[in-house]
Amino acid sequence: MSSLIRSHPLLAFFTLACALSWLGWVNYILSDQGLGITGVDYPAVLGTTQLLGVLPGAYLGPIGAALIVTAVVDGRAGLRAWAGRLLRWRVGLRWYAAALLAVPAGLLVVGTVFSGGRIAAPSLLAAYLPVLVLQLVTTGLAEEPGWRDFALSRLQRRYSPLVSAAILGPVWAVWHYPLFLTDWAEGNRGWAGLLAFTVFCVSFNVVMSWMFNRTNESLPLSMLMHVSVNTFVSVLWADLFPGLATVAVPVMSVGSVVAALAIIALTRGRLGQPASEEPSFARRAAPLHS
Repeated sequence: MSSLIRSHPLLAFFTLACALSWLGWVNYILSDQGLGITGVDYPAVLGTTQLLGVLPGAYLGPIGAALIVTAVVDGRAGLRAWAGRLLRWRVGLRWYAAALLAVPAGLLVVGTVFSGGRIAAPSLLAAYLPVLVLQLVTTGLAEEPGWRDFALSRLQRRYSPLVSAAILGPVWAVWHYPLFLTDWAEGNRGWAGLLAFTVFCVSFNVVMSWMFNRTNESLPLSMLMHVSVNTFVSVLWADLFPGLATVAVPVMSVGSVVAALAIIALTRGRLGQPASEEPSFARRAAPLHS
C-alpha cells in the first residue's frame, strides 16, 4: 500500500478522500435524513442535523487523506510544509477583503439580477459572523487542507494552473455526490440539481485556485473564501431572495461561471500563478501520478 501511494500520490489522495468520506456518510445516507432505511433519526444541533451527519465523513476525507498521503510520501518535512500553509495568515488586507466580501457581493449581484431587482430585508444578518466562524472550523478545516493545500499544490507542480483546476473541480464535485441522497441537498435533488452543483464546483474551483495562487498558497484565505459561499447561502439567501430559495445552486452556478471566465481571461489562464512558476509543457503533459 505504501508503495502504491508513493507511486501515485494524487490518485491515492483522490481515492482516499472519497472512500473515507463516503464510508463516514453511510449511516447518514441510510438514516431518516436520507433514504430512511435504518430508522435512525439524527438530532439537530444548532438547528441542523448536518453537524452530526455530514461532518464526521468530511473530516475523515480530504484532510484525513491529505495527512495520510503526505506522511507516506514526504514524511515529517512534508507534513511541516503542508501544515505550514494552514498558518499562512500574513497576507495583504485586500485579500482578506476579497475572501470575505467578494463572494457575498457577487452572490448579491447575481441574486438581484435573477430576482428582477426584488430584494427583501434580511432577518438573520446578526447570525452571519457566528455562522462564518463555525463554517471556518468545520467545512473550511475539513476540506481545504485536502483540496487546495494538498491536491492543487501538487497538481500545479506538474500541470498548468488551468489544467490543474480542470482536474480538481470535477473531483471536488463528485466527492459531494452521495450527499444528494440526504437532506443536505434539500431542494436541489435530481439530475438538474446535480448538474447545477457540478457546474458550480468546476467553475468556483477556478476562483478558489486564483485566490490560492494570488495569496502565496495561503490556506486560511482559501478557507475564508470557501465558507463565505456556504454562510451567505445558508444565512442570507432565502431571506434576501425568497423567490429564489429553491434555485440557489443554479443561480450561483451562473454567477460562478461568469467569475471563472473573467478570471481566466484577465489572467490569460495563469489563475494568479506567476509565469515563472508555471511548469514546462513536458511536465504539464506528464501522467497524473505525482
